[in-house]
Amino acid sequence: MAYTFLAAKGYGVGTSLLDEEKIGYCKDMLKKAEEKGVKILLPVDCVVAKAFPDPIDGEIEVTAVDADKIPADEMGLDIGPKTAELFANEVKSAKTVVWNGPMGVFENPTLAKGTIAVAKSLAETDAITIIGGGDSAAAVNTLGFGDKMTHISTGGGASLEFLEGKELPGIVCVNDK
Repeated sequence: MAYTFLAAKGYGVGTSLLDEEKIGYCKDMLKKAEEKGVKILLPVDCVVAKAFPDPIDGEIEVTAVDADKIPADEMGLDIGPKTAELFANEVKSAKTVVWNGPMGVFENPTLAKGTIAVAKSLAETDAITIIGGGDSAAAVNTLGFGDKMTHISTGGGASLEFLEGKELPGIVCVNDK
């Protein structure tokens, strides 16, 4: 998701995964957030590599670059150290945090640093922490922070829809009984 937003800001994102069809939507969201004085936190730096690790937990050569300087032939695979610090500091003053999606390829030790930093920050805060999505749930549990979270759901998209106030079929049918 971050690379789609970075592309919407006009940054080159190299070969990073992004949703081309959502760039316009992200531009609109950034504009609306600015108009309303809402802060959207995006990576200020990224950990990049020439390719996705294969196998996923294999050794990989990486570098950290500013988010607006991702080389055209490389892909972002984790947030960088400046972003990890930025996100960790932001969490300290939050009252509620909804986290959907790891910061990077957390299954790889080299690319797990951003996810570890954010999970650790959440574990140390008094904020209500809502973790949504199978990868996010796996990350906080695998890293040993699961018991420190307020709520963990493997339903990432469903969690977000629930928080939006949408009716979920599984909940509706239970409530009808």
